[in-house]
Amino acid sequence: MARCTAPVRGHRTASAAADCPACGNRYSRYSGYGSYSSPSYSSSGSGSGGRSSAGGSGSVRPRWSRAGSSLVYTAAEVRALTPFRTSVEIGASLPDRRDVFLCHAWEDRSGAAKELHDLLESHSVSVWFSEKDVALGTPLLREIDKGLAKSRVGIVLVTPALLRRLAAEGIADKELSALLARDLLVPIVHDTTYEALRDVSPLLGSRTGLSTAEEPMASVAAKLAELVTL
Repeated sequence: MARCTAPVRGHRTASAAADCPACGNRYSRYSGYGSYSSPSYSSSGSGSGGRSSAGGSGSVRPRWSRAGSSLVYTAAEVRALTPFRTSVEIGASLPDRRDVFLCHAWEDRSGAAKELHDLLESHSVSVWFSEKDVALGTPLLREIDKGLAKSRVGIVLVTPALLRRLAAEGIADKELSALLARDLLVPIVHDTTYEALRDVSPLLGSRTGLSTAEEPMASVAAKLAELVTL
């Protein structure tokens, strides 16, 4: 009998859940986001040499992937990201919109958050980032509210510092609550685990997202850029 990998690896990233030998098929069956008139992705493998995408472990190409893109997605990642892509497409006609709102801990502003911001901007993604978008002397919470209202998708950089902030119910917690209410939030787990996140925020921990434990920050940023680019 196949053994579940959850006690060791967890099931909180899309690929980890789909790759579990015990739960992968069940995840594939129940974690969809409704029916679509056309597939959201196509398999990039063919013949006996390619990996099957049925369980989420194969390499697939989402419908928003650009021609010639070298990014590799699992079927589970595509299922998790498809609703966000739909939101981006629906909001494309709205004026004065940022592609992404970046929620992060104050301690990460010049470290991991700045790295992710710079990587996204290198892909021509417009990012609302408090370090550059909140002027000195302006009300922080009011500026955050405006930033949230003008962003198509929210991403939260989950780090040990953010977990501490959420436990203390600071400003990061208020940003997160607003993003969760909109149901447009992609967690990016960095230098921590989904298990640790679930202990602090079960609701956010239930969301599938991307993890730098599985791929470098540059690849995570490239996938986010491809997700929001029209």
